[in-house]
Amino acid sequence: MKILLAEYAMGTGMGGTFLLEGKSMLKTLVSSFARLGHEVTYLTSGTLLPAGNAKISTEEDFRNILEEEAKKSDAGLVIGPDEILSELTSFIEDNTLNLGSTPEAVALCADKVKCTEVLLRHNIAAPRILNDTKSIKCVVKPRFGCASEDTYLTINTEVPSGSIATEFINGEHLSVSLIAGEKTLPLCVNKQQIEFMDVKDPSGLHVEYKGNTVSFSPSYKEELFQAAMEAARVLGCRGYTGVDIVYNGTPYIVDVNPRPTTSIYGIAKVMDVEIADLLLKNLLGGLPQSVSMNAECTFTKEDFK
Repeated sequence: MKILLAEYAMGTGMGGTFLLEGKSMLKTLVSSFARLGHEVTYLTSGTLLPAGNAKISTEEDFRNILEEEAKKSDAGLVIGPDEILSELTSFIEDNTLNLGSTPEAVALCADKVKCTEVLLRHNIAAPRILNDTKSIKCVVKPRFGCASEDTYLTINTEVPSGSIATEFINGEHLSVSLIAGEKTLPLCVNKQQIEFMDVKDPSGLHVEYKGNTVSFSPSYKEELFQAAMEAARVLGCRGYTGVDIVYNGTPYIVDVNPRPTTSIYGIAKVMDVEIADLLLKNLLGGLPQSVSMNAECTFTKEDFK
């Protein structure tokens, strides 16, 4: 099959951490599809990967090239910032077989207010959005945003325009990686390395994601799987999905990412099947009942350099 893979930072030359993480995710996916014998095209502003066929793009023409290449492909997948991912996904959805979530599901997950409302309406535990933050420890973060960008822990704060405040849940920072669809397949639990950084900012302690331990196996793993699968179901996710959870005896759904996340980097190293095979079988049939992980895999953001 002709497979199109695109990641926004790689395809536009966006710098910093986003480019490093984007390259890691894209390389993992391109390599997996290539190992299965598929003809893979990926978008890049210049950085070349060891497998696949590069299609040069820039920030100015990324959307046009994404649409053009989608029309030539049998299937595709795009990764990008939450606030524009729905738009980018529509170029895949409208022109080829979309291996990821629909634009509608992506838009719902990207909006932290609407996403939380859906979760709570279905009796899925999630941190409540606070209208009054007086004397309450809370987490302030952009309503639309990814990773821990502009996220901080504070008390007695005015919430900036475009951000929301949620109640602070003190617990273990985890995520669940799964393949969502008609038959959802949980892959593994991951232990996130989260630090609350004092950067002498009066807004509060900044929340920073440092890395991950993939295939973490706590005694309550099945409880985490069930919570993540139910969240993905009610939000209409499809394909690779990462569900961020804080666990304190109850799994609180903090964020739902309807796209590949950095955990895929570690998963591909220890899983007994190709991630590309699971993405295709999720839509074409034959998705297995379970997968096996050969070991834990710990990585930090430094490993992406």
